[in-house]
Formats: sequence, structure tokens, C-alpha cells
Amino acid sequence: MADPITALWQQRRQGTLQGVNNCQLSWVSLTPGTSNKVIVIVNGRIESYYKYQELFFDLINQGYHIYSLDHRGQGMSQRLTVDPEMGYVDQFDDYVTDLHTFITDIVKPQGYQHHFLLGHSMGGAISSLLLARHPKLIDRAVLSAPMHGIYLKPSLRFFAEPLARFNDYIHRQPTYAPGQRSYYPKPFANNPLTHSDIRFQWTKTLYQQQPQLRLGGASNRWVWQSLAGARASVLEAKNIITPTLILQGSADHIVDNQAHHHFCQRTPNCSQLVTIADARHELLFEKDQYRNIALTEICNHFAVSEQ
Repeated sequence: MADPITALWQQRRQGTLQGVNNCQLSWVSLTPGTSNKVIVIVNGRIESYYKYQELFFDLINQGYHIYSLDHRGQGMSQRLTVDPEMGYVDQFDDYVTDLHTFITDIVKPQGYQHHFLLGHSMGGAISSLLLARHPKLIDRAVLSAPMHGIYLKPSLRFFAEPLARFNDYIHRQPTYAPGQRSYYPKPFANNPLTHSDIRFQWTKTLYQQQPQLRLGGASNRWVWQSLAGARASVLEAKNIITPTLILQGSADHIVDNQAHHHFCQRTPNCSQLVTIADARHELLFEKDQYRNIALTEICNHFAVSEQ
């Protein structure tokens, strides 16, 4: 990455807070200069705020301050299983409660005039539930490829959740879901996440240099809890009053794009859906031809509150 990004990253402030069941959660802020507007960035499964340095740089150059939290069980936050690379959560709602604590205890006391939320993938589902349960907390929100549903083969759609529940029930200790395993570096070729070789390899190098950030496959419990959480994020959408923009890539095979339409149908007064043609799941780490569209949509959506 370019030197200005690294230079900005050196100015970061990191802290911790206690989440549900005293889980130690790690957070970061970047607040150069003065600003009356802040974006809380909510990352996806396996991710860390370390991965988002380029996005932080771009948004700070638009005049925003940035706060971001690593979810329980991943990134710099406390791991929840003996195997530190297993994706696990006890209750999906724990993610939502942790995020609410972060915003109310860490971000809100800073006194910003405008509070914005940008959630990606799993972070989009978490953000959706936060908006539904705390309607006046955030001024405007953007959900990037939100996990309102998980993309599954037709043969798995009816069996994935009960199978994961059963496997979770019969094992006394957390176990990987079928087909899942600990972290291993995947090749760029045929990856379902991004067309950007440069950004893909940068992330891969990050995990090589900082192995404590690595997270591998999902546990059975994460699978059924997250499928239930995704479903709840759509069912509870009727309670959202925050102006919300959803971004999706037409070539996304990680989350269920059809679920975004169901979400918007339940929030007709505050939802807008923008599809970026041919983009894959990681819109914020895509090639510039797709990523720039996403960034423009994000900044335009937030700018409405500042007029």
C-alpha cells in the first residue's frame, strides 16, 4: 500500500472494552484534525480493522473520523475457543450488544454532530439488528453486501441450519462445520471475493506478517447462529427508521442478494438498493472500477445529513 496510508495508520489510537460475558474487545480510532462527523465501520466474518487501512484513509480524506471494532472471537479481540482460528460465537446477538456498547460507551461521548454506520457482510447483518433495536442511535447507514442471508446451494438451503444445530448439540466442544478447517492461505485464482489481485495479496501478506489476526473456517454453532441472525435481520427490518443504503455486487456468491430485496420490502421508507454490475462480495476491496462506485455511493449517502 502507498506510504500515506501507512503514515496515517501510525496515528491510530487503539483501546479495549468489555463486551458480553466480559469478552475483551479491541477497537481502533483515527481522528486526525477536527471533524463533526464520524463513521463507525463494522467488519465482516474473519476480518479485523487492520484490513481496512486503505478504506480508513479514503474516508478520512473526505473529512470523516473513523472508529472500528473487532468482533468477539476474531481480529485483535479475545478468541472464544481453544483453537484460536475457529470462527465461533455463542449467541449472534452478542455481536449486536457489543456494537451497541462500543458506540454508546466509546463513540458517542466524543460529541460528534453526525454519526454514520458502515457495515460489511456479517457486519451488515449486525448493523441491521442494531438499527432495528436502537432506532435513534445512528443518523444514516450503509450496508455493503450485508449478510441478510447466506448464499447456499439449493441442496443445502433446507438442511444447513438443522445439520449445524445437530452437530453443535452432539459435540461437547466447539467443532468445525462440515467442509470447514483452520486458516490456510487460499489462491487468488477463482476466488469469490474480489477481482483485485493487489488487494487480495495485500490481505494475504497482512495475515502472514500478523498471524494473530488469522481466522479460519466456521464452527457448527457459528453457522446456525448466523443463519438465524441473518433471518432476524430481515424480520426485524420493519423497525428501522434510519435512512439506509444497501450495496450489492451482482456477482456475489457469498451472501444471498435476494435477501436484500426482502429487507428493502420491509423498510420501504428508508431503504435504497444499489447493484454494482459484475462486482464480487468484497465491494470495499474490489478493483477500482467497482470500488470507486461503492465509495461514491457511500459518501453521497452520508453527505445528505450534512446539508
